[in-house]
Amino acid sequence: MSSTVSYEAVIGLEVHAQLLTESKLFCPCPTRFGAAPNSQVCPVCVGLPGTLPVLNQRAVELAVRAGLALGCELRSRSVFARKNYFYPDLPKGYQISQYELPLCEHGKLVVELDGSSREVRILRIHMEEDAAKNLHGPGASNRTLVDYNRGGTPLIEIVSEPDLRSSAEAEEYLKRMREILMFAGVNDGNLEEGSFRCDANVSIRPVGSTTLGTRTEIKNINSFRFVRKAIDYEIARQENVLAGGGRIVQETRGYDDVQGKTVSQRSKEDAMDYRYFPDPDLPVLSLSDAEVARVRASLPELPAERRARFVRELGLTGADAGVLGAHPALAALLDETAAALAATGVERSKAGKRAANFIQAEVLRDVAIDGLDAKLPVTGPALAELLAAVEAGEISGKIAKELYPQMRASGKGARQLIAESGVVQVSDTSAIEAAVRAALASSPENVAAYRAGKQAVIGWFVGQVMKATQGRANPKLVNDVLRKLLAEGGG
Repeated sequence: MSSTVSYEAVIGLEVHAQLLTESKLFCPCPTRFGAAPNSQVCPVCVGLPGTLPVLNQRAVELAVRAGLALGCELRSRSVFARKNYFYPDLPKGYQISQYELPLCEHGKLVVELDGSSREVRILRIHMEEDAAKNLHGPGASNRTLVDYNRGGTPLIEIVSEPDLRSSAEAEEYLKRMREILMFAGVNDGNLEEGSFRCDANVSIRPVGSTTLGTRTEIKNINSFRFVRKAIDYEIARQENVLAGGGRIVQETRGYDDVQGKTVSQRSKEDAMDYRYFPDPDLPVLSLSDAEVARVRASLPELPAERRARFVRELGLTGADAGVLGAHPALAALLDETAAALAATGVERSKAGKRAANFIQAEVLRDVAIDGLDAKLPVTGPALAELLAAVEAGEISGKIAKELYPQMRASGKGARQLIAESGVVQVSDTSAIEAAVRAALASSPENVAAYRAGKQAVIGWFVGQVMKATQGRANPKLVNDVLRKLLAEGGG
């Protein structure tokens, strides 16, 4: 009688993140995306004989920032190496990378999913230059063109240990990694342009086993959705191979999003196949304690810290903090709005919750995010001016929601729009009492229902008063007057 073997996945990720520099890693050519093919090249980055690389200092600083943000140990001395392989996108015949002595090692990133957390160890972060881009033409000509603009762009490769156990964990790891690099100002997080992408190393083993299986590497995945699909497909493929009595071959595979499956590309190389050796044109990279301290002091508040502060100081729920702390621009908008609103005398946690609620309910639909870039329809101080009018009882929350689109379209401030629109909230007790008495007189049956114990009917009366005053009556005063008159038998 045969038994079915249960397997678990063992997943490690290699994240390739383009550093936010103006120029390439070893030459002054620009790194702008979308330029005409082969317009951002020079003798150095296309590997002409006799040229020498010069290291970009800003790239080193950003790599150090990434290492510190991910809790890594930083080497005081690291070495650039030549990684030798032959492919059209590599004009020198080798890629300048780091191998035995990388810049950063032994970091970690905590992944939280479905109420549980997993600490994923980061083996290393090393610097390297990107390859050029091969453009495979359609049709019978089957031509491949090469655009060398991307060649030489500074990257860091962040290599995790095989600590992930599902595609969902892998996706969450990538999202948290992207957030950290964006908040740290290291990477723009733009998946579509390929400045943040990953390779996934996937293997399976029987549940309970500690021996690693043969892994395959899925190359250049640039979508969170595709990461999950590619890993799930590869896990199922490997299970089917083993169930059929076959064996897993160590190889490099690609993900075909049209067919929804991984496809074999080539046999997987080992480090020895690349014939690494120290680059003779580049000296040892030395990193002083003073330089590390300077970069550490320049690090901004990171996503996990900011979300925790939103909960602790602004009174947000964990879910709200997660939404508004997911992008630097949104987090800054919340901070600026809450601070400006608190400056008007509103208690800080109340200001934070008021700002968070309005941003999520009204502002987010108008926010356009493209990687690190975000187009916000309103500034924090302008939004605080609108919310301060609500807190002061000048306008209702409903009116604030009606004024916000006008602010966005016209660029006018809340005070100006309130004055122009004549929507100042009615807080005159006598005027409100007159409207309440009229509402009570119009529906004696609901008055009787309230006095018989049907408390919810008071909401109907509030609605009638608000309708009669075109939404301008102070809701708190309306409720107070209603309860007073109903208790007195008025109306």
